Amino acid sequence: MRRTILSEAGEGRALEGAAAQKYARSTEWSARLRRSFWRAVQYLVLLAGAVVMLVPLVWLLSSSFKDQGHIFLFPPQWIPNPWRLDNYLKVFDQMPFLRYYWNTIVVTGAALLGQVASASVVAYGFARIRFPGRGALFMVLLATIMIPYPVTLIPTFILFRYLGWLDTFAPLIVPYWLGGGAFFIFLLRQFYLRLSPELEDAARIDGANTFTIFLRIALPQTKPALGVVAVFSFLGHWNDFLGPLIYLNTPDNYTLALGINLFRGFHTTQWNLLMAASVMATLPCILLFAVAQRYFIQGIVFTGVK
Repeated sequence: MRRTILSEAGEGRALEGAAAQKYARSTEWSARLRRSFWRAVQYLVLLAGAVVMLVPLVWLLSSSFKDQGHIFLFPPQWIPNPWRLDNYLKVFDQMPFLRYYWNTIVVTGAALLGQVASASVVAYGFARIRFPGRGALFMVLLATIMIPYPVTLIPTFILFRYLGWLDTFAPLIVPYWLGGGAFFIFLLRQFYLRLSPELEDAARIDGANTFTIFLRIALPQTKPALGVVAVFSFLGHWNDFLGPLIYLNTPDNYTLALGINLFRGFHTTQWNLLMAASVMATLPCILLFAVAQRYFIQGIVFTGVK
């Protein structure tokens, strides 16, 4: 009798264990199914957003290969028929496009280099060097972000006219070597504050001065943040329209943004050529983001998350 009772109890526990395992597998499968469903929903939402964002770019690229009369058809003709590859060649006949391209490269490259170099130096000073009034001065620096650009437009124009810099690239380059901008200083300062001070202390014990510590220890560790600053700076200077419009007067000094606008004024009906010029002007920005995307996202994460 006792053996029978024990046997029945063992069988009961075995059935309970099997039922528990079955329930656990069912629960795990349901949870996995829910996770897969919400992940699929997220991917669909992201895909829909990507399609919406890419529609203007696809329309721009498609229109650059179309005839003039096929651009504004409704519904849109996404695949050009016929293909007009000569639209790109006509751009060079209608305007000194290569000259504008070179001017933009010079202005963007020089301003970008100065902005990255000066912003990194100033940010390191605010992050690591202790001096009287550092906090108050940094607050004043951040407050300049709230000053609209048109407020300082007239004083800076008068200053550059007094210096004789009008119709030159100097107003578009030199100011960015003098600090680099409050936003970039703030961005790099937040990154420098995340760095461990032990390496700097060890280097200082070994006899390194502040500039050597900054150049050989701090700066190499800020590559992601410097990549973010470089991308933002490149996009800002490459697409800048107001600055060249104010300070450049000679057509030979025009940048791409100003030159394309001039081209549109002279050829208000040749939208296919305007689209071709816009594609060639946009291509470096797309290639830059495609190449630097990993460093760009990494820098945003490192500087924005504590």
